[in-house]
Amino acid sequence: MPLHRSFTYVCWAFIVLMGSCSFFQKEVPTSEISIEETSLDSAKILIVYLSRTSNTKTLAEMIHHQVGGKLVALELQTPYPENYQATVGQVTRENETGFLPPLKTSIKNMDHYDLVFVGFPTWGMQLPPPMKSFLTSHDLSGKTIIPFNSNGGYGIGSSFQTVRELCPKSNVQEGFTTQGGIEKKGILLAIKDSRAKEVEREVIQWLQKLNLK
Repeated sequence: MPLHRSFTYVCWAFIVLMGSCSFFQKEVPTSEISIEETSLDSAKILIVYLSRTSNTKTLAEMIHHQVGGKLVALELQTPYPENYQATVGQVTRENETGFLPPLKTSIKNMDHYDLVFVGFPTWGMQLPPPMKSFLTSHDLSGKTIIPFNSNGGYGIGSSFQTVRELCPKSNVQEGFTTQGGIEKKGILLAIKDSRAKEVEREVIQWLQKLNLK
């Protein structure tokens, strides 16, 4: 082949190749965009939890480990009695009368957060009164609210529905629940050792489903 024809062929092939490369560069899928462009701002995440036997606390710490954010334990001005039956009686009266126990915990800069996880155990198949106090004493309008729960084997009861009712102007997402301790049987922290590893895998799967992991 004459030299000038060979050179012309090489140039033509190079132009075609570069054109093909340019085409594929335009088709980079969203999943390949850098983490910095798609990751959550952990500074905008708040994780608030109520825990009596540390099971919900353990869940909160697992979530915090995965998504970051600020972790806050919900505390009352007057703590519940250490005696289990006495606490059950007090909570029953609070639910019957609609009394909301005053909180020691207050989030002063709630406007700073866009995503709020709220964690709690199931008490009497309902949302615990202290969590009701939190949800009604802070303006959560326009925020994404994600509930998580530990229970004694009887599920969430009406707790997640109550969160939705108390946050009508919020975007309440699918919650997470798992079995924790059974205090009336003397079983306190149940989410530990091999059980903790199992639950952590479930938490990660849940966060992935919510596109938060």
